[in-house]
Amino acid sequence: MKRISKWLYLPAVLVIITLLCLNCGKTKDNRLPKANNSALRQKQLTKVDAYLVKPSLLIDEVSVSGSLLAFEEVELKNEVPGRVVRINLPEGKFVKKGTLLVKLFDDDLQAGLNKLQIQLAIQEKIYERQSELLKANGISQNDYDQTGLQLNSLRADIEVQKVLIRKTEVLAPFDGVIGLRNISIGAEVTPSTLLATIRSEDKLKLDFSVPEKYSSEIKPGMKIIFTMSNDEKQYEATVMATEEGIDAATRNLKVRAFVDNKSDHLLPGAFTDVNLKLNEKKNALLVPTQAIIPEEQNKSVIVAKKGKAHFINVKTGVRRASSVEITEGIQPGDTVIITGLLFLKEGSKLYYSSVKADSI
Repeated sequence: MKRISKWLYLPAVLVIITLLCLNCGKTKDNRLPKANNSALRQKQLTKVDAYLVKPSLLIDEVSVSGSLLAFEEVELKNEVPGRVVRINLPEGKFVKKGTLLVKLFDDDLQAGLNKLQIQLAIQEKIYERQSELLKANGISQNDYDQTGLQLNSLRADIEVQKVLIRKTEVLAPFDGVIGLRNISIGAEVTPSTLLATIRSEDKLKLDFSVPEKYSSEIKPGMKIIFTMSNDEKQYEATVMATEEGIDAATRNLKVRAFVDNKSDHLLPGAFTDVNLKLNEKKNALLVPTQAIIPEEQNKSVIVAKKGKAHFINVKTGVRRASSVEITEGIQPGDTVIITGLLFLKEGSKLYYSSVKADSI
């Protein structure tokens, strides 16, 4: 019985040994493809895209935001407190310079002026009679001079009274359009009360700021282009002046321009996108942005020479969204690597996927 039981286990042992051999064979067979795949993958990683550098036109442009302003704009306020007795504020209408817009109560001032004018008339007659008496030695020179002094004093008082009366009137300071009025007849107003606004109708100015590094490029007479947020049409403006000083908080230079073409779409206070063309280079060397390798103190690119990678320190200029100007370090005709930069070392052999020569 023992001999028979031993022979019963023999087939099971043979099956286990066969399975182990098959697994060992598979393991050995699988190792070879893995090694081959690793070699292929390594070769694929060294394939890079490159860009052939050539001179191209570069227009140095800066885009900033700005605001439209009325060329002349004033908040209308009265100089003295009082009660409004007359209003001439046609909302949205044009008025000429000097037009009476608001009148305050001034009956007391008018009465005082009338009183002074009567006193002046009496004093003038006295002065005329004393002039005749002086010729006949009927009055002393001192009395005559005192009368003349009183006469001049009354005239000065009348001028003061007229000034006080003028302060009860609000006149249009220039030709312009009246905004929305904030008062009504009978309102008690003070010098801080906003009556309305007046803006020049035919002229607009544009205020914007540029970064400090571009401040030397902004000159009076320079032409600029701007657009509105709700309108793709381009408008022109001419630089009038600059602040002549950099803002210490923002490090920007404030610029003011005169809008050349007036349009109904241009309203004071509107937001604008300003485009400045500062400089134009016909033979600029541009490379794709991804070709630049930033370092702690320098910037570099990888240039292909004799099929191998070489790291070159460069200096950059104007930066765009997809390209960067190189001012020093490369020459026209150089081939710059733009992909696979992390896998390359100095002297690495290069395998190209593509070489681009189109303008950026």
